[in-house]
Amino acid sequence: MKVVVAGGTGVVGSRVVEALRADGHDAVPLSRRTGVDLTAGGGLDAALRGADAVVDAANITTLSAEAAIRFFETATGNLVAASARAGVPHLVLLSIVGIDRMPYDYYAGKLAQERVVEAADVPWTILRATQFHEFAGQLFDRAKLGPLHVAPRARVQPIAARDVGARLATLAAGAPQGRVADLAGPREEALDEMVKAYARRTGRRGWIPSASLPGAQMKAMRAGLALPGSDAVLATQTFADWLRELG
Repeated sequence: MKVVVAGGTGVVGSRVVEALRADGHDAVPLSRRTGVDLTAGGGLDAALRGADAVVDAANITTLSAEAAIRFFETATGNLVAASARAGVPHLVLLSIVGIDRMPYDYYAGKLAQERVVEAADVPWTILRATQFHEFAGQLFDRAKLGPLHVAPRARVQPIAARDVGARLATLAAGAPQGRVADLAGPREEALDEMVKAYARRTGRRGWIPSASLPGAQMKAMRAGLALPGSDAVLATQTFADWLRELG
């Protein structure tokens, strides 16, 4: 079957493409690198022609609720409209665990994106997943006080991007299911310890203090609002396993 993957060159999207191809499917990545701009909509109709399913794993890096809402409503709206025109029978969306408990900033955009899909004429499946193992590295790079790296305190249950990609590929190859069970890593981790372990594994030296960062998102994550419920499906790769695989 032909499966088009929006954001197919990104952290998760590329893993979706890999998993689909490993299962013998025709996976077509969509991104600006492949000549398709989701926000403008150009090239979508041609790319979706003959598709049996579409996976939306496109993303934006922003801390602005306005920018996140605008991007996801526009990009996913264009993808939904083009899917409907092409007669695509299944749209799969990747979302995030806990966004309805933390509806602000970037998460406000993801909630808006879910609403676009839920209102679509195309049959759909929505999968919410927890933060990826790669989140530790992203925070190491971004969380700074001047030249000093800090390790934000939070409760997370991280998952391997490849496990999320494999789950999305399986869902895309099946029938639409609506909202499916959340997907999470095998165990809860302390985010500040993850950041410090990532720094050590990648050869960084020096003091990295733990910090309770301000802001509603980090406060909510410290309270455990980003953790999955008891009915979540759990993957197998731990953060420690992932670290050992880093070059």
